[in-house]
Amino acid sequence: MKIYEGKGVFPGIAIGRLSVYKKGGQQVKRLKITDAETEVARFEEAKVRAVKQLQVLYDKALCEVGEAKAAIFAVHQMMMEDDEYNGSVKNMIRTQEMNAEYAVAATGDNFAQMFASLDDDYMKERAADVRDISERIITALSGTDKGMEAAKEPSIIVAEDLAPSETVQLDKDMVLSFVTVQGSLHSHTAILARTMAIPALVGTPLPLDETTDGKLGIVDGSSGKIYVDPDGQTLAEMKIKQQKDSERKELLKTQKGRENVTRDGKKVMLYANIGNIKDLEAVLQNDAGGIGLFRSEFIYLERESSPTEEEQFQIYKHAAETMAGKRVIIRTLDIGADKQCGYFKMEREENPALGCRAVRFCLTRPEIFKTQLRALFRASVYGNIAVMYPMITSVKEVKRIQEIVALVKAELTEQGIDYAEPEQGIMIETPAAVMVSDELAKEVDFFSIGTNDLTQYSLAIDRQNTKLDEFYDAHHPAILRMISMVVEHAHRAGIWAGICGELGADQSLTQEFLAMGVDELSVSPESILPLRKIVRETNVEEYKAAYRI
Repeated sequence: MKIYEGKGVFPGIAIGRLSVYKKGGQQVKRLKITDAETEVARFEEAKVRAVKQLQVLYDKALCEVGEAKAAIFAVHQMMMEDDEYNGSVKNMIRTQEMNAEYAVAATGDNFAQMFASLDDDYMKERAADVRDISERIITALSGTDKGMEAAKEPSIIVAEDLAPSETVQLDKDMVLSFVTVQGSLHSHTAILARTMAIPALVGTPLPLDETTDGKLGIVDGSSGKIYVDPDGQTLAEMKIKQQKDSERKELLKTQKGRENVTRDGKKVMLYANIGNIKDLEAVLQNDAGGIGLFRSEFIYLERESSPTEEEQFQIYKHAAETMAGKRVIIRTLDIGADKQCGYFKMEREENPALGCRAVRFCLTRPEIFKTQLRALFRASVYGNIAVMYPMITSVKEVKRIQEIVALVKAELTEQGIDYAEPEQGIMIETPAAVMVSDELAKEVDFFSIGTNDLTQYSLAIDRQNTKLDEFYDAHHPAILRMISMVVEHAHRAGIWAGICGELGADQSLTQEFLAMGVDELSVSPESILPLRKIVRETNVEEYKAAYRI
């Protein structure tokens, strides 16, 4: 038996045969051509076929994993139309008299190296994207089909890496898990794996040869380990663990329809985080009390142009009506940093995480901001919508937002358009906001603590930099003290405070958050029932007496 450790993307136990997947690895040869324009035409025709393939993948992903996760295939289509990429390929064909296959391969390598050399982790991920689109075009040029061969039996896929296009082609009925040697927890493939609920590991240094292929394997997504050719004792232990996981999931279903109240009568709101209206089904299936974070930026990221007021209105209205009176908290456009929209033509920044992002973007582009606010206020007529503003650092920013809101209300009134004024809150995700939260609480209806960015800014660590994982401590005492301070200031001002970051789903902290008086936890839909179970089994006063001095 051999054990290899990687990074767990999605928890769970998978037991089955290992199937090593290797890319076609087409050898692209440089050939001398005599008719450059014919070769350019070949490239254009191949690109058209490749774009059609991506559209098929987009449609498949849309049905299986939702609009936000399918967006990568729309991005790949856009990348294929990039002027610089296309210009480089055509220039090589014409000036160096080379075949289209070689020009595409050379351009792909050049662009991938450029992205990989950048300091920004998000941009580094684009290196894999440009390699994927280049490989797709080369395949179209050669006339061979690009795709994963259908497995003959359910198996654990092992690969050097898997492009999003390869991941979405997996037949979920035939794939027990997948494990990659490369890849990060923040890659598109990892995101798709979590959405598809497939136990998976990335960054796992295991050999892709006969010592792995065809062997019995066990993937433990929780511990981040894969066991190759396990011994009898390990196999028996893992089967028991797998059975317990299955029983636990069934047991959690008994939590549906129950109140989120502790044994000593303290209530907490358990809400869901979503990226778009495709996620509403999961929210309802997991019995969430509402939506605590609707990431409205995905409405913008999934498009090639800014959504109109009417388009946004219809989306927000649909969410409000579907939730039938339950609160739907919609975060205003949180663009910038690792979330870029090409059509906004944002200037490149040396440190985008500290740049013109989120509310700063909205306040410097008030027309874009006003369009979204108009849609939100109009949609509030149809349900219980609340609006939340991200990346607040001062009362001054809140005052500027209030001025724009007043303009929006005046315009709607003057135009005779129906609207309702929703609850309005802010995200606490900067140390500055924590320190002035007593003043901020006087200006808003609620707080939602974004622990991901709060941790990043408090510890001065780029949360996407995997090299700093050993220094990143989401349980740092400073973070917990700041959360407690924010909750205290909120309650003193008579408003509620919740958590919508990843820490909200951390079951090791649920009781501590209850003891702090946190009013709401907004998490992924799948985390609702596990948290409800903990809440209902907790006596807050007993916990305080036992663990809080």
